Amino acid sequence: MASLELQQQLAAAVALRESGATAAANQALVELAAQYPDHATVQYQCAWSFDVLGLESQAVPYYQRALAGTLTAPDRHGAFIGLGSTLRTLGRYAESATVFENALAEFPDNAALRAFYAMTLHNLGRNAQAIQLLLHTLADTSADSEVMQYRKALHFYAPQLDRIWS
Repeated sequence: MASLELQQQLAAAVALRESGATAAANQALVELAAQYPDHATVQYQCAWSFDVLGLESQAVPYYQRALAGTLTAPDRHGAFIGLGSTLRTLGRYAESATVFENALAEFPDNAALRAFYAMTLHNLGRNAQAIQLLLHTLADTSADSEVMQYRKALHFYAPQLDRIWS
């Protein structure tokens, strides 16, 4: 199949998903993924189609194949969030943490990755680290005037959540 034909089929399947025809999109993407097991973008879109259907466990191998291949930066970022979040919802917290740690090594300033990682940290019982990460992310990314006013204090207190000042 020509590359243009693949691009057209992929675009049509994504359009189905975006229009709410999620089952039809999934079927089309599963077929494309079987035909193109090494095409990272097809694998990513197929994983996403399973997530939209609430079939998270079926999405995992597609996300993994997508991340093993070459993706654009936005798709790679999305695949990291998809896989890490999916693993978290499946109770596979240690695997989720590893995915987010690898993602943050590539995208260290990405606020969305940090927020999703914080949820995984919470699930691992690392609540202080989760809150610290969220406070730093809030202070670094918020445009809210009240948050901006206290940005320095949020950064100061974040690593000292349990300190008692006397």
